[in-house]
Amino acid sequence: MEPNHSPLKTPLDPSKKPLGQDAADSMLLDAAAGNQEKRQSLEIIEEAREKTYKYKSFGGQLFMGEFHHQLVFPFPEQTAEERQLGEDYTEKVMDFLRHNLDPDEVDATRTIPVHVLEELGKLGVFAMKVPKEYGGLGFSQTNYNRVVMHVASYCGATAVLISAHQSIGVPQPVKLYGTEEQKKRILPLFRQGKISAFALTEPDVGSDPAQMSATAKLSEDGSHYILNGDKLWCTNGTIADIIVVMACTAPKLVKGKEKKQISAFVVDMKTPGIEIIHRCEFMGIGGIYNGLLKFTNVSVPAENLLWAEGRGLALALGTINVGRLTLPAACTGAAKLSLSIARRWGTERIQWGMPIGLHESGREKIAYIAATTLAMEAITWLTASWADQGNVDLRIESAMAKLFTTEALWKIADMTMQLRGGRGYEKASSLKARGEVPYPVERIMRDCRVNLILEGSSEIMKLFLAREAMDPHLKMASPWLNKKSTPVEKRQALFKMAKFYSTWYPKQKLTWLKQATLPDLGELTSHYRFIERQSRKMSAALFEAMLKYKQKLELKQMFLGRLVEIGTELFAMAATCSYAQHCHQKNPANPSPIELADYFCWISRRRIKAQFAALCDNDDELTNKIAEKVVKKDFRWLEKGIEWIGPDC
Repeated sequence: MEPNHSPLKTPLDPSKKPLGQDAADSMLLDAAAGNQEKRQSLEIIEEAREKTYKYKSFGGQLFMGEFHHQLVFPFPEQTAEERQLGEDYTEKVMDFLRHNLDPDEVDATRTIPVHVLEELGKLGVFAMKVPKEYGGLGFSQTNYNRVVMHVASYCGATAVLISAHQSIGVPQPVKLYGTEEQKKRILPLFRQGKISAFALTEPDVGSDPAQMSATAKLSEDGSHYILNGDKLWCTNGTIADIIVVMACTAPKLVKGKEKKQISAFVVDMKTPGIEIIHRCEFMGIGGIYNGLLKFTNVSVPAENLLWAEGRGLALALGTINVGRLTLPAACTGAAKLSLSIARRWGTERIQWGMPIGLHESGREKIAYIAATTLAMEAITWLTASWADQGNVDLRIESAMAKLFTTEALWKIADMTMQLRGGRGYEKASSLKARGEVPYPVERIMRDCRVNLILEGSSEIMKLFLAREAMDPHLKMASPWLNKKSTPVEKRQALFKMAKFYSTWYPKQKLTWLKQATLPDLGELTSHYRFIERQSRKMSAALFEAMLKYKQKLELKQMFLGRLVEIGTELFAMAATCSYAQHCHQKNPANPSPIELADYFCWISRRRIKAQFAALCDNDDELTNKIAEKVVKKDFRWLEKGIEWIGPDC
């Protein structure tokens, strides 16, 4: 799934395109002209994505060479009362879990006990983000993330259960897109402990919505829809009481062509015709209730249609945009646990007369884990606060937060495993059985790997971010590119572009010109100046690539990926510096947040410089050539010497 919707109480209508948007869309779609199937997929995605930004976007401006530090500094803060509410509730939930749930047992048995699920329901865990007027706890995104962060550090499966239910399950889309009648009817169910899920993926359909085959046909009297199809990897689906299902409704004729319509429905899992075909088992998160569901002539009341026919994909993208903010919190919880393990083991374990944490190879790992965990926490609280404020567009930022924190945790887990050695590879239950402290490093590694895949893989995140980064330029050029524009309109567009780029482009190239007045962050100020300069350099590189490659830029995924990673690193640096200053002001006697932020920024700066260098000095052409030959079986001889278990091909 991909994101593409701002967390607005009243979502913007993506069907209303700004002037000239058709031409901008067409520019992207021209690259797929020779592939009708691909073009259809792109058309569906472009139709679903939100085309305008109602509020400011920190990341969007960053890709245009503008560092709007006012959005990140001073760092937003909860009121003392609000924070205490979140901390007290978190402690209540954790006190119950500590005494009633063994995470290693959950991992081994693939089961979260029924009494635990029931008690979590009574505590209101499944209604944390449901507004109070509908019986929920009405928690802010920040307090919700506070709970998820702590739970994720203890039991990954339980954190996934909560997140899949509340971040992308029924509560979120109903809250964002449901009618008042739907909200009053459905949302109170979650304070009663009902569990939900979201069903989009199909056995043969991943990120390509054009290939969706599940159907929902409206009955002749218009009272209900008949749902048929299969849905795969539906998290919570095997125990859910109520789910959101995406399906194709009747196509619409647009300019003489049929357009696929994807719609969203709330479905009661007790409805006849629903089968749980298989519960999936994965490398990690043993207690995840994820499965293959089959719908055969399932009757869904017409009043359970969400938003409108054909708005399903836009709903899915909008839901995941906010729901994705939970992943940074969960990843940060696991990173904090890894940091604690690394610190303790790095002190306890003596090798060659010295704790392993003080050998230089150990220091390198521990320093990286500590500094990166601070950055992850900064991103988590910043994006959650923006969601609570409701006046910052989060499409780009939530994707950046997801991309950065999931990739960072995987590296942290790997470093922690390496630091622990054989004990890291050994299961916690085995360590405990022979009398050692059961640090769950092996479980952390297995559990966190899926984060780079679910809710939009790292590759999908980069493609999405690249598309959003190019959007201002496409809109600028759209009247000029539009074949339907009159000669006068084309000349006006060309004049407007010349006027804009004649001042904008030199500013990006001459980074020392017109430097902004930045806040005084002491020794961290130089990093903010670096962000300002590099954002201009990044925006110029993107613009130059658009001029050079034109429609073919879509195919330059490695090139675009580097630019996206630069933007994400700059975002992480900005958040980390602001957060460190905030922590230091809270406790001036403790300089460690500043030290950690400074170290993180230096390693981030080196990564940024390496990505810039790779824009020109890379092996992309050879990489593409070799990969194509592998796919065409030119190197099949290299596969000899193995016992193959699949079909021959």
